[in-house]
Amino acid sequence: MSLIAADHVCVRFGEDEVLHDVSLQIAAGEIVTILGPNGSGKSTLLRALLGIVPVAEGRILRQAGLRIGYVPQKLTIDRTMPITVRRFLSLPARVSDSTADDALHRVGMADHAQDQMTTLSGGQQQRVLLARALLGQPQVLMLDEPTQGLDQQGEAAFYRLIEEVRAATGAAVLMISHDLHVVMAASDRVICLNGHICCEGTPRVVSNAPEYRALFGLGTQGALALYRHEHDHEHRPEDGHPHHHHEHTHDHA
Repeated sequence: MSLIAADHVCVRFGEDEVLHDVSLQIAAGEIVTILGPNGSGKSTLLRALLGIVPVAEGRILRQAGLRIGYVPQKLTIDRTMPITVRRFLSLPARVSDSTADDALHRVGMADHAQDQMTTLSGGQQQRVLLARALLGQPQVLMLDEPTQGLDQQGEAAFYRLIEEVRAATGAAVLMISHDLHVVMAASDRVICLNGHICCEGTPRVVSNAPEYRALFGLGTQGALALYRHEHDHEHRPEDGHPHHHHEHTHDHA
């Protein structure tokens, strides 16, 4: 039973069809990554799943009472307006100190509750946004290009955090990635989108799909790079060939 699904969805803005005949399902506990170039409809699909964008054809199906946590691309804060991390977590709805503390602890920000939001690094702000998304104990986390603007080390750290959150909470994860050649190794499925679904499958299957290479080019020697934990670096795939390492944060599938 899927938690949320798109069933032959089309989305149009005026005469422009942004999404055509898109069908996908997200099951409990799985991590799904959506890749696509600018203008491919990635954010539109996410907003359709959230119910923010109306569909012209097809339908969005959600499990009754489904709890969704949303993490936007980035946070824009008026630097002249002081607001602490703790106060930010109570916008727009007040939450208890224990609930806020638990969420900050889960994302590694327990010591920053009284810090000003404007003093945080980009990676720290994303962790606070994730903490806020976790307040409602979501069954599905939806993240819209959450690592955009982060360096490679920050991106790898955020991906590891998402893996840990999934393991601890059991929440499903739908993540839109801005990087066409790098994907979290823990992804159960990767969906390539360019107005329609071009290909989907495990990261290894997708990286070898001609549709992926036709859409995204060769990039990292034509392979989809996978962020992995450091202890996975000695892992050898089924064909017996070792992975190639790159700056100790990811290796090529």
